[in-house]
Amino acid sequence: MDDSQLLRYARHLMLDEIGIEGQQNIMSSSVLVVGAGGLGCPAAAYLVAAGVGKLVLVDDDQVELSNLQRQILHTTGRIGLPKVESARQALQALNPEPLIECHDRRLDGPGLLELVKDADVVLDCTDNFTTRHHINRACVALKKPLVSGAAIRFDGQIAVYDLRHEDATCYACLFEPSDNLAPDNCATLGVFAPLVGIIGSMQAAEALKLLAGMPAGLDGRLLQFDARTMQWHAMRVQKNPQCQVCGTAHV
Repeated sequence: MDDSQLLRYARHLMLDEIGIEGQQNIMSSSVLVVGAGGLGCPAAAYLVAAGVGKLVLVDDDQVELSNLQRQILHTTGRIGLPKVESARQALQALNPEPLIECHDRRLDGPGLLELVKDADVVLDCTDNFTTRHHINRACVALKKPLVSGAAIRFDGQIAVYDLRHEDATCYACLFEPSDNLAPDNCATLGVFAPLVGIIGSMQAAEALKLLAGMPAGLDGRLLQFDARTMQWHAMRVQKNPQCQVCGTAHV
């Protein structure tokens, strides 16, 4: 770590739980963020500001005027650009050190597996159940920790599925693929702008703790947030032996 990095990351180095070793772990890590919208923007911003070595960003959308109410990496001047390119410009201005790799397409199957394989932590910042289940299956198959967030209307949720552990819960243990057929998203139901910032920032926090070697506070817990009342509700989650993805009959 050179003098410039010691200064840039000084506030992390002061933390006993992170220190030089933890910051070096962050700086040598690779993080996959799927989604460059409301959740992905704050998550990616904090990951890059904290100095992750490599950030891989995946999204197949372009910046639209309606995004700017909440997707804080994008600007009016970049309307029409691919979201990953718009985000890359903002992130490099924030911290030029991390390598930022962009994929302007929707990924599933072998393409997604290849990106998950190379990641130390995966963040699901998408807004549809189909993609969430693709990401979850890839993380289960490759035993990668997954930080999953969601936000709609005034309601948000976040969970960590540390699939490096044999007894870990996966996303499908809680939300079976057959139960998630409704195409609910921000475009159809709306979303309170700061909500995505709250959940996305928490996704970054959990990811950075995992990278630094700290325990994830939400491993095995689903945290739900109501922005109307500003109340949090946490529930313990357990592995479903009959899970279609990680259950004993399916692995």
